[in-house]
Parts: sequence; C-alpha cells; structure tokens
Amino acid sequence: MTASDQETPAPAPRADVPPPADAPAPAVAPVPPPADAPAPAVAPVAQPEGLTPRQARVLRIAVASVVLVVLGAVLAVRLASRTSVLVVGVYGLAMILCGVVIELSRHGRTRLGTYLLGAGLVAALAADWLLLP
Repeated sequence: MTASDQETPAPAPRADVPPPADAPAPAVAPVPPPADAPAPAVAPVAQPEGLTPRQARVLRIAVASVVLVVLGAVLAVRLASRTSVLVVGVYGLAMILCGVVIELSRHGRTRLGTYLLGAGLVAALAADWLLLP
C-alpha cells in the first residue's frame, strides 16, 4: 500500500446495486400493533397422549407390588386352610414372577413385564383351579 491509497476515500455504494448476500440486514424497529387490534391467536400446544415411559414404569412397579402383596395374603389364607406343597409352589412362583416384573420395569422393559404379569396371573389362577384340591 502506498500513502496515496490510504488518503483516498472509499467509493460510495451505488443505489441500483443490491447488497451482497452475506451482508447483514439493516436493523428495523418492530412496529407495535394498534391498541384496538385483536390479539393474535396462540396455537394450543399438542399434549402427548398416553403415559410417559417413566410413568409407565412406575405404574407397572406399583401394580406388580400390589399383586405381590395380594398373592402373599392369599398364600397365607390357603396355607391356613390346607397345607400343601402345591399351594406353596403355585403362589410362590406367582410371587417370584411379580418380583421379576418389578425388576423388568425398573430396567425399562415395561411391555414385556406387563405381558409376563398377565400371563403369570392367568397361569396361577388356572393352576389354582385345576391343580389344587
């Protein structure tokens, strides 16, 4: 650069030439709406349907815990009326299954736990009706 280049003013931009694409846009102040204008409609936020995964896990754990307590009470009543290894086996296995469902739900396998709990309860009721005198 020479000394003469530094003293020369930069050429003014021409009005008929658009600014380059990467040039920043000029700042424009927003115009407030008039006082008598209606408020803009706010679109409602869509709520997700059903339970969140965390809520589903907590629900399955609670259901399996309640079933576990009920099976324990039924086992105590059945053992009071008749002592049998089959009674302990059927209700003991159903209680173990409830514990497995609780662990599956804690680890995020709620659907599998639900299917096992339903199948296990049906099997326990069928065994109670068919096997136990």
